[in-house]
Amino acid sequence: MTEMGTLGKLLIFAGILLVALGVFFTFGWKYLPLGRLPGDIGIRKGDFTFIFPVATCILISLLLTVFLNFFFRR
Repeated sequence: MTEMGTLGKLLIFAGILLVALGVFFTFGWKYLPLGRLPGDIGIRKGDFTFIFPVATCILISLLLTVFLNFFFRR
């Protein structure tokens, strides 16, 4: 494949990814409780809040692993 063909595919993939991220950030936070899943650690003391989203990080890691293996496995 030529360099321009590879660049074209990369630009199409980046565009689709940006559209998907835009839709997710617009509508996803209402319906997906990311950061509030069971297994996420949240500590509140007075005016101090510490949140460590363990379950959310694991979920995002699994989704990215499956997605990237699907597209980049040869």
